[in-house]
Amino acid sequence: MNFRDNSLISVWNKIQRGERLSLDDGLTMYKTRDLLSLGKMAHFVQQQKSGDAVYFVLNQKIEHTNICVLSCKFCDFATKKGRPDAYEMTTVEILSKLTPDIHEVHITGGMPPDWPWERYLDIVRTIHDKFPNTDVKAFTAVEIDFFHKKFKIPIEEVLRQLQEAGLRTMPGGGAEVFSERVRKLLFPQKIGAKGWFQVHKAAHKLGIPTNSTLLYGHIETLEERLMHMIRLREAQDETGGFLTFIPLAFQPGDTGIKPKNQFTSAIDDLKTIAISRLMLDNFPHIKAYWVMLTEEVASVALNFGADDMDGTVGGEKIAHDAGAISPMTLAKDQLVKIIKDAGKIPVERDAYYNPLNLYAENVIGKIPYLNSVPFYSHFEKRQFRMLPVAPRRMGMLSEKGQIDAGLFSLMDFISQEETLEMMGWCIATRDQVKSVMLFSNEGWRDLDGKTIGITDDTATSVILLKVLLEKKYGVRARFERLHAGVNDYTKFDAVLLIGDEALRCNKTGLNGFELVFDLAKEWYDWQKLPFVFAVWAMKKSLDELTKEELKKILSNALAKSEERLASVGELHGRQIGLAAEATREYLEGFNYRLGEREREAMGRFRELIEELEPTKTAKEN
Repeated sequence: MNFRDNSLISVWNKIQRGERLSLDDGLTMYKTRDLLSLGKMAHFVQQQKSGDAVYFVLNQKIEHTNICVLSCKFCDFATKKGRPDAYEMTTVEILSKLTPDIHEVHITGGMPPDWPWERYLDIVRTIHDKFPNTDVKAFTAVEIDFFHKKFKIPIEEVLRQLQEAGLRTMPGGGAEVFSERVRKLLFPQKIGAKGWFQVHKAAHKLGIPTNSTLLYGHIETLEERLMHMIRLREAQDETGGFLTFIPLAFQPGDTGIKPKNQFTSAIDDLKTIAISRLMLDNFPHIKAYWVMLTEEVASVALNFGADDMDGTVGGEKIAHDAGAISPMTLAKDQLVKIIKDAGKIPVERDAYYNPLNLYAENVIGKIPYLNSVPFYSHFEKRQFRMLPVAPRRMGMLSEKGQIDAGLFSLMDFISQEETLEMMGWCIATRDQVKSVMLFSNEGWRDLDGKTIGITDDTATSVILLKVLLEKKYGVRARFERLHAGVNDYTKFDAVLLIGDEALRCNKTGLNGFELVFDLAKEWYDWQKLPFVFAVWAMKKSLDELTKEELKKILSNALAKSEERLASVGELHGRQIGLAAEATREYLEGFNYRLGEREREAMGRFRELIEELEPTKTAKEN
């Protein structure tokens, strides 16, 4: 980094050490004129979290009514019942806006005085019933609080009923800026920070992931923007339930609010994107919401820390009623082009940020866990692009031919041997693993007939669990998939976690579960063999030069990491709460090269799988 503003050097040093940035650091970044260095720092952090991926979703915005009991000064969308511009959509009209290819429907709108509670439930339930593969993201914290007060239902019960109707995630609107000064001046009728956080924390407790926002560019100060981010960061430390942060540039419209400039500048927008990426170190995603930023600024933001472009956003009215100048709908092909032009991988996602399709070539899959760091820490990408993706999802993308190479879950490699060529590297344990853990209220034999929650990330680990249960202990349990992110574990008798989340919970415990079992240790005690969780493989169809280059890159990367294994995972380990010594010990517990013992273990595992359920394929798991 060649800084033009030396005041940024101390911030950069903190970032490299994995230290949390302060309010003063944020002010330093906002005040700098060295915009490019700020962008490079944010891009560095974004690369650690999401590699070359930029996400988008095929979504439809539904604003069911513009009639609202509130009269917020900054809102150009809401109106009162009986006025010529007032409208109310029926459920049938809402359904007419949706198609089966939509992955997410985003529902927000006004708060009319006379709608019954059942009408809201009916909207969510009917969408879920008619379009079961479409995720429903609905109702801001302000709307949830309105339902709670109007219908005299506790917030938790409001959310539970919506969840049962089909609600999957929640938007982050209504946060505006967490400043009582601003709230009293601009939206005194709305809930403040306390109420907003109460709703979102209740949602996270029920296993409903949510988004978060900041409305900036009106009368707020830079300190108020930064304190907003810090409060979100603290809440994320507590619950881990936020999926993304969305800075929303204020659209003045005819609100009567007159900021210094009619619209935020591109520099202010890019600074806010970059600073949010750097301040919100525990948030997985930062969104460049093109509807408010414009297509051009959003494109540049993809190299300033943002890794999400939102989506096609059909039907959005609120921002456009306030004067947003972006196109009303940005088609999928145009989104893909914007992302490619920024040098990134266009990744079509669902509401939970699970990748559904890639629109790029030369993509290398990266397991985003600490155990894989030695392969990727010194990986020279050259012509390749890197996609961090959970093992099971990597297998799904490979099956579509969208991943050229990667560290594949063993089960995915077995199911795709006709198209994948195994390389000489792996993730194998000697005895225990510490990051494939079963948290349980029952001993092994008492799990017969019980329900086990298994995270959506797992592919091989769930089959290993079945083998242990049925072949070692002679019991059968019911398995239920969990999505990535927050979950309500209390309804399960046991929960299988893998990767960094398992490492964290292995250290701190998982609330509600007394027993902890290490699946690799269970396997070793039984078979006296290591266990191979993942193997490096590549498409057989790749040309020979590409194959040889990839092998050379991997060999060099692993050799460099093994020379400094004590430090190579230190930053990653610190981010998940592990001390340097614990990180080193964890990484030293793996074999990264396929040897005779590893191949013998793979053969034995195959035999047990065939004995277990010979008629079922790995795809079903």
